[in-house]
Formats: sequence, structure tokens, C-alpha cells
Amino acid sequence: MLDEERLRWLHRQAAIHRVAEDESGIAGFLLALREGESYYSPNYRWFSTRYPCFLYIDRVVVAARAQGAGIGSLLYEDAIEFARRDGAGILACEFDVEPPNPGSERFHQRLGFTEVGRQSVAGGRKTVSLQTLAL
Repeated sequence: MLDEERLRWLHRQAAIHRVAEDESGIAGFLLALREGESYYSPNYRWFSTRYPCFLYIDRVVVAARAQGAGIGSLLYEDAIEFARRDGAGILACEFDVEPPNPGSERFHQRLGFTEVGRQSVAGGRKTVSLQTLAL
């Protein structure tokens, strides 16, 4: 669960935290961390043990009213450009494969991400596809 206190902590750790707005207010946000942070996420730790240099997208949220309007693509494009300028080498992220999230899978494939592993998380209730995009 991402409450306000936890979001503030993540914001302080983040290398990039972008917010997209539309005429109705906040339409979405993206939060990403560089390597070397003391972050508890099992997915972040997975990348940390395998890659010396990366930008990890931890959160992407798009408001229901704004889904399908290209907000996610704009946020990812911004993160890709940031990672290139910052010398990250790769952009890392994950999406659920159990339970399945075919929309996220298509989105990441379209951007050129490649699966580099899978792991079970949330006490075995979820499986994620760990993805990278070479920059």
C-alpha cells in the first residue's frame, strides 16, 4: 500500500519523479530510482544484485480517466531520456505475469523492453516479469 508517508519517502530516494497533469488535475506519475539506494523492494534488489548501473522504474500510475491518452508513454519517454542523460545504461522495471497483465506486457514490448528474469513476490501470490531496456 502506498500511503502519503511512503510516497514522500520514495520521493526522497528517487532520481526522477515526474507528474503529468491534464485539465482535470494530476493524470499520472512516474517514480524511478538509481542503483545504490537502500530500498526494500524485492524487484529493486533483484536488479541491484545483477546490474551495476541502472534506473529502476518503481511506480507508474495513470488515473483511470486518463488511461489510453498516452500519459504512460509520455512518462516512460521522459524516463528513457533522463536515464540516457544520467548514464544509467539500462532502464529496469517489472510487470505482473501472475495474475496476468497483458496490457502492461504489450506496452513494454512496444517500447522495446526485454524479459531478463522472473520472480515470485508477495508471498507467492504474484509473479513478475523483470524487464530491461538497453540504452
